[in-house]
Amino acid sequence: MASALLLLSPPFYRNLSSQHCQKIMVHMQVLPQQRIKLYPVPLRKGYALQWFSTTASLKLLSTSPKNLQRSKALVDNSSITIDDVNDIERELQEFFTEVKSMLVMGNQEGAIDLLQANYVSVKGQMDAGAKGMEQAAILDVIALGYMGVGDFEFVQCLLGELREIVDNAQNDEQFLDSILMHMGSMYATLGKFEDAMLVYQRGLEILERLFGINSTFLITPLLGMAKVFGLIRRSTKAIEVYRRAITILEMSRGVECEDLVIPLFGLGNVFIKEGRAEDAESSFNRIVNIYTGLYGANDGRVGMAMCSLAHAMCAKGTVNEAISVYRKGLQVIKNSNYMALDDDVMEKMRLDLAELLHVAGREQEGRELLEECLLISERHKGHGHPSSVTHLLNLASSYSRSKNFVEAERLLRTSLRIMSEEVDPADQSITVPMLHLAVTLYHLKQDEEAERLALEAVRIREDSFGKKSLPVGEALDCLASIQTRLGKDHGEILELLKRVLNIQEKELGYESEEVMITLKKIVFFLDKMGKKDEKLPFQRRLSLLRTKSKQRVPA
Repeated sequence: MASALLLLSPPFYRNLSSQHCQKIMVHMQVLPQQRIKLYPVPLRKGYALQWFSTTASLKLLSTSPKNLQRSKALVDNSSITIDDVNDIERELQEFFTEVKSMLVMGNQEGAIDLLQANYVSVKGQMDAGAKGMEQAAILDVIALGYMGVGDFEFVQCLLGELREIVDNAQNDEQFLDSILMHMGSMYATLGKFEDAMLVYQRGLEILERLFGINSTFLITPLLGMAKVFGLIRRSTKAIEVYRRAITILEMSRGVECEDLVIPLFGLGNVFIKEGRAEDAESSFNRIVNIYTGLYGANDGRVGMAMCSLAHAMCAKGTVNEAISVYRKGLQVIKNSNYMALDDDVMEKMRLDLAELLHVAGREQEGRELLEECLLISERHKGHGHPSSVTHLLNLASSYSRSKNFVEAERLLRTSLRIMSEEVDPADQSITVPMLHLAVTLYHLKQDEEAERLALEAVRIREDSFGKKSLPVGEALDCLASIQTRLGKDHGEILELLKRVLNIQEKELGYESEEVMITLKKIVFFLDKMGKKDEKLPFQRRLSLLRTKSKQRVPA
């Protein structure tokens, strides 16, 4: 039987060479001196390819020898032969691989042309009345392609068309279980967790009927369901499903197989969220042992697992031990050349360790790590590259915590200069170093320049986020502190603080710690201005919040 698939290639490919500079899109946060929160490494501009790993490059459509039994079971009750299935699968895989290759090469426009051409073709078949699993399989791959492109709005439309076909399909249709798995992954990525759970459950039921309740074919839907349960905070169910997946793998492949890593990792993360640090430590320890047994103690995968283990140890409260394990893990990754030094993931892990060192009071060691991050960035991308702004901000925050405001000022002026050269003056990202510099100048008693910078940051953020947004509230709070020391009109400062209060109530909640701090400032100014009647309701509310706060804190 000839395949009904028509997988088209565009007449030509248009290569895209993006020259856009990376913009730092983080919000400034003025934090108490006893701790430091570092800025994460912004992801490089590129194309979201996570869907390739989550769908495992369409391996569910594979016809390798170990899956031949599965393909045969799907067509036993059909007029379609194994050869027909093989032809369809091969065409789908070639289509998927071509789209993936174009995205990896940066040819997004060519990938879209290819996806669109095939969508027009399959849409024509469907309009003519062909709405079978072959059409569903093409839509499935097209949807995965648009996930890679990042056009989530069109993905939702494609999922709607897919849903119409699969809802009317019998459970013994070829490709159905694979398509359901892919749909579950896409729904989860789009935040449509109820839809994701429904298709995962149907896929699980199909596979249980075909292969039994202990088959390794169940692992994909089980892991998908466990992930969704975790995302919707149903931790007990997530733990239950992860454990079922682990048990199936142990029974079929042994207690030290590499396939156990993914469910153990998911289980460990759920345990951390639930405050079960010892259980999390056990899960990550097991991953370390599996990788060590398979690849040796000096393999990069062991180093990555050690860094995850360190997170669990930190959650348990053994901070210095966690730091030691984290350092060893990073060293293993570096020595094994498992990952490039300037890789985003590697940078994030260094930042995590630097933050942990600051929490432990080992600020000098933390700063040394932050300086290493900056040097690596400059070595690989050049001095003055926008990506260095993250590291300059983090170093400045560290120096500010140690009261070295002079060095913090130097770093912040450098970061502000870089941002000024790379982005439009009205771009909100420039307010991050701008507001940090205003706070630092305030500590150095350079109040006039600090006020000018804070006013500019307020203006830019109002234009970017709206006058009632939290970033504007942060800038207004900073401005109020500066203007207080400048001796500006108390009435004007009071109005600023009331604006801050309204924003915090809306964005952070009426009983948040930030609201309490702002109420205290408002009460102070009203008292200073002699407005006792206006002060009374604010004072009562502040007293009530203080009482509630004390009741929440264990004795």
